[in-house]
Amino acid sequence: MSPETAKSLETKTKLLEGALRTLTEQGIAKTSARTVAAAAGVNQALVFYHFGSLNDLLAAACRYGAEQRVARYRDRLAAIGSLSELLAFGREMHEEERAFGHVSLLGQLLAGAQTHESLGPATAAGLDLWITEIEQVLTRVLAHTPFGEFVDPPGLARAVAASFVGIELYEGADAEGAGAALDALEQLGRLVAALDDLGPVAQRAVRHRLRRTQR
Repeated sequence: MSPETAKSLETKTKLLEGALRTLTEQGIAKTSARTVAAAAGVNQALVFYHFGSLNDLLAAACRYGAEQRVARYRDRLAAIGSLSELLAFGREMHEEERAFGHVSLLGQLLAGAQTHESLGPATAAGLDLWITEIEQVLTRVLAHTPFGEFVDPPGLARAVAASFVGIELYEGADAEGAGAALDALEQLGRLVAALDDLGPVAQRAVRHRLRRTQR
C-alpha cells in the first residue's frame, strides 16, 4: 500500500470518527462540515474531497459506527444459549452503549433521518447489521424449544431490535419506565426458559396446542 493510500484511509477514518463524535456531543443541528473537520483535526475541504458532501459523510459514518459496535459484541452474541440470556445481554449492552454515548448517537441519527435524506437508508442499514446478528441468535436458541417451528426469526429479530431502540429513546423521557420495560422483557425470557425446561410430554402438549391455535 502506497503512503498516499495509507494517509487517505487514515484521513477518512478520522472524518468518520469525527462525524460520530460531533453527532454525539453536539447533535445533528450543530453538525456541519466545519464542526466535523474540527473534531477530526483536518481541513474542512477534506470532507468534500473524500465524501462529496456532508450528508454522504454522515451516512458513511452511520454505517461505520454500526460496523464497529456490532464487531465489538459479535463473539458475545455467538456464545448466547437462550432467549433469557439474549435479553439479559441486551440490557447489559444497553448500559454500556449509554455510558459510551452511543444511545444518544442513535437518537441523533434517527432525528437526522427526518431531514437528511441519505441518513434514513444509512441508519436502517446500520440497524440491519444488528438485526442479522440477533436473528442468528434467535434461530439457534429457539430451534429446540416448543416455539421453534412457530416463530419467524427474521420478524422476531426486528421486533427485538425495535423494542430496544424504542426503550433507548424512551429512557431520555422516563428512565424508570424504560427500566420497567427492560424488566418485562427479561421476565418474558424467563417464561420461555421455564417452558423450555418442561419434560418431553409437556413440550409435545405445548406444540400441539400451538398448532391448533394456528389453524
